[in-house]
Amino acid sequence: MNSSNWWTPTNHFSGPPWVSFQNFKFRKRNFRYDKKTSKTVRTTLYHRIFVSLNLRRVSVLCFAFYVVVFSWFGDSRVLWKKMTTMESLIGLVNRIQRACTVLGDYGGADNNAFSSLWEALPSVAVVGGQSSGKSSVLESIVGRDFLPRGSGIVTRRPLVLQLHKLESGSQEYAEFLHLPRRKFTDFALVRQEIQDETDRVTGKTKQISPIPIHLSIYSPNVVNLTLIDLPGLTKVAVEGQPESIVQEIETMVRTYVEKPNCIILAISPANQDIATSDAIKLAREVDPTGERTFGVLTKLDLMDKGTNALDVLEGRSYRLQHPWVGIVNRSQADINRNVDMIVARHKEREYFATSSDYGHLSSKMGSEYLAKLLSQHLESVIRARVPSITSLINKSIEELESEMNHLGRPIALDAGAQLYTILELCRAFERIFKEHLDGGRPGGDRIYNVFDNQLPAALRKLPFDRHLSLQNVRKVVSEADGYQPHLIAPEQGYKRLIEGALGYFRGPAEASVDAVNFVLKELVRKSIAETQELKRFPTFQAELAAAANEALERFREESKKTTLRLVDMESSYLTVDFFRRLPQEVEKSGSPAASNIDRYAEGHFRRIASNVSSYIGLVADTLRNTIPKAVVYCQVRQAKQSLLNHFYTQIGKKEGKQLSQMLDEDPALMERRQQCAKRLELYKAARDEIDSVSWVR
Repeated sequence: MNSSNWWTPTNHFSGPPWVSFQNFKFRKRNFRYDKKTSKTVRTTLYHRIFVSLNLRRVSVLCFAFYVVVFSWFGDSRVLWKKMTTMESLIGLVNRIQRACTVLGDYGGADNNAFSSLWEALPSVAVVGGQSSGKSSVLESIVGRDFLPRGSGIVTRRPLVLQLHKLESGSQEYAEFLHLPRRKFTDFALVRQEIQDETDRVTGKTKQISPIPIHLSIYSPNVVNLTLIDLPGLTKVAVEGQPESIVQEIETMVRTYVEKPNCIILAISPANQDIATSDAIKLAREVDPTGERTFGVLTKLDLMDKGTNALDVLEGRSYRLQHPWVGIVNRSQADINRNVDMIVARHKEREYFATSSDYGHLSSKMGSEYLAKLLSQHLESVIRARVPSITSLINKSIEELESEMNHLGRPIALDAGAQLYTILELCRAFERIFKEHLDGGRPGGDRIYNVFDNQLPAALRKLPFDRHLSLQNVRKVVSEADGYQPHLIAPEQGYKRLIEGALGYFRGPAEASVDAVNFVLKELVRKSIAETQELKRFPTFQAELAAAANEALERFREESKKTTLRLVDMESSYLTVDFFRRLPQEVEKSGSPAASNIDRYAEGHFRRIASNVSSYIGLVADTLRNTIPKAVVYCQVRQAKQSLLNHFYTQIGKKEGKQLSQMLDEDPALMERRQQCAKRLELYKAARDEIDSVSWVR
């Protein structure tokens, strides 16, 4: 009997597409097919229960697997995205790093003008002393012989090595950031280009440079990974190098590895005491807890017979938070024979698999394991850092946009647009200038101080005592009388004394005009400095200041004429009522009649001096009130209303070339705007790149 007919599925349950969760009813449940005897036999109760339970168990397990998988991944599209997470995240950092380098933002760059995006990006820095096997480790990871070799310091510029995994069977090739349109399929040419590009920056000398070389390698034999190969640490300068080269190399390497987002790949040779390792010494200084450090032991096959590196590899000699990885590089003989790197990988795997010392660790040894370990760790670190990187980018974008608004947009070439810009700049200046005058900003109070303190003080210091001395009064009155003495009052003497005294008022009047003019010029200078829109245009600032000061000079001349005219008006017509009251006051006081006074006696001249002094005081009070009015009307009011009117007329007559010359910007400011624009473009591109993988959690 065919066993397929022993049951009939019923009560179907809708489950996963590949699982049919069903209950089973046996058509002939008391019988079963025995394969050994090829006969149908009666089943026991135990057998029927066992079959039923196992069928249900398989269905339940399948359904549980379905629930777990789809609750984690959501659907097949998200599952695909999860599978490409590593490539997307590491590729994201690669693209941002390349853009950073173009703008001069790289590890070791001395650029404090902007916050560094490079430092926020996780990276793997390869650190090791000279002859530690550092280059061989990198070539083993890549599977290609591509790095320059030689004695002394070979790596003289950081090499940012970005590995991109291709599908099996794809052709390998390499690209340099500085040669974007050229693909290298011959890796001997890659080695030569690294050497040539190093020499282009450092010259043929053995100097070093912090400017990195970006090399991308696309191959089916690599994992997605980015490594930064740094110059090898050394203790002695070689011939042709300054003694400071030792410290310069350490400083450069330290600037990379001390950043909290840098993963340190510390390369140490196994045939030397780990306590003397330059890489471990530096890693311990910048990462004392060992949470960022991966230790790599090279040259395990070159250790003395009877010795091994298990104490280091198993973490007993120096413990890190990540496992140590042992590497067996190609021997010098293999290098000389050009042994293929893929063959070298196979020999490395065979070495660990057959080693009596390291066989139990073989699954966690070798360059292939190291590459996968670093790739997975780098991907996890990037995923963890994405929120902080995004926060830094958003903050930097806000700051740069604010600065770009402050710096202003580039000036258009159109004459109409340039004229509009000039008028807007003038309005911005006038707004601030008026705020100074009206009290919105400090400055207007200095003009009030001229009227309230300086002018009264100057009037009080006028030499009226000397002018109205008894001797001078007698002299002036006598000269005014001439050959015919005055009859009652020396009218001509009074006039000459008053006119002479009023002449002294010209000095304080002119001084008030000049003082206010000085304050206004200072406010013009201060307003230009405080007008942010003008900072871009030093040439226009100078022309604007010249035009404003020229207008203030015109206002000053007009104000001086007006104030002096006020003084002359007091001299041209005396206030007669003041003198008419004098005889009446004498009579009211009961003094003897003027005819009874000796007109040439000392008391007579003293009275004349007193009367003139009183009148001068009256005039001083009048001028103390009218001079400020004239100054404000002719200078302050005009400055507020028409300071740049003449300038506007002149601008309207200028041609486009002249307008363009007026709007010449400060070269430093133009450079800053270009830097800000490029950096803003970088950050926005980085934000878009991150948004493209925003599904990563």
